[in-house]
Amino acid sequence: MNAWGFPLLASHKLLRPESESKPPMRIAMLAPIAWRTPPRAYGPWELVTSMLTEALVKRGVDVTLFATLDSETSGKLDGVVPAPYSEDPSIDAKVWEFRHLAHLFEQADQFDLIHNQADFPAHAFARLIDTPIVTTIHGFSSDRILPMYQEYQDLVHYIAISDADRHPSLRYEATIHHGIPIDDFPFQPNRGEDLLFFGRIHPDKGAAEAIEAARFSKRPLHMYGIVQDEHYHDMHVAPADDGVSVIYHGVAGGSERLNALGDARALLHLINFDEPFGLSVIEAMACGTPVIATNRGSMPELIEHGVTGFLVNTAQEAVQAIERIDDIDRFAVRQSVIDRFSIDRMADNYLTVYQRICDRPQTTDNQIEC
Repeated sequence: MNAWGFPLLASHKLLRPESESKPPMRIAMLAPIAWRTPPRAYGPWELVTSMLTEALVKRGVDVTLFATLDSETSGKLDGVVPAPYSEDPSIDAKVWEFRHLAHLFEQADQFDLIHNQADFPAHAFARLIDTPIVTTIHGFSSDRILPMYQEYQDLVHYIAISDADRHPSLRYEATIHHGIPIDDFPFQPNRGEDLLFFGRIHPDKGAAEAIEAARFSKRPLHMYGIVQDEHYHDMHVAPADDGVSVIYHGVAGGSERLNALGDARALLHLINFDEPFGLSVIEAMACGTPVIATNRGSMPELIEHGVTGFLVNTAQEAVQAIERIDDIDRFAVRQSVIDRFSIDRMADNYLTVYQRICDRPQTTDNQIEC
């Protein structure tokens, strides 16, 4: 058994025993259409969808990725949406989302299981097909969407991405933390002196709090991320951006992104909401960079206080944590990601869930609490 209570798989492939002639499991992977899969820069749901798809294909699973037509995969790509609606203003999100869903569910009987990564709209088809559906809940934007989860929880198998994000009104098949391709994040044993903010420019992500903590610590802060709230950016980030003490770089990809994550003294993740997961947290940790985060949401599940970073409750505690960063062993920070947040672990845990669901008689009350 592993840390989440899943039995460890004997191999990386979800294949029937060699003595049987049945083909590998056929999975329909439903991606969101806000961004390409994988995204060119921002797009966390699409990124996780891509990473899991590629890991499953490597294990011999027959995966068809339903995504925008400019998406890339080593599996089979299927779809009707010409481009992501966040990149192409001619794409009407509502119109093309319905086309996207209908295109998959009209051929649902060709698959053993549908893995929905695209939120609640797919649940509307649950009673119209016999193919089991797994939905990874990437976080609740509001309790107002709960009726589309509660109504279908006896039909759809829900996966939480952290224990902190489990809603008390829902039943879950499992909690499976995200994984990342650790080898893609080079280890940087020697810390830099500057601080890092890496995330959406939005009140939830605590950009203003990061600026305040950096100012009190008298250390430069490098900021990266998509601007999701223009007013917030104009009020808090733009006035602080002097090119010296605070530098906003915009969206980073490729080597710039890896250098930013690895060269920092610490990542400041002083969030103002109960974050469901936080990919940038484990990406920075994979490079050896410790994280100073607000003690909310999933942060205690990702960060071991005093070992891989610090969990704080106030601005003063954040400043104190910045000065204590030398207490953190950067090798131990990376090792924690290797041990707990690899793509292999994520993929194996999903394979276990797939097998359990497909081996279970499909009835209206076939969910169990894990």
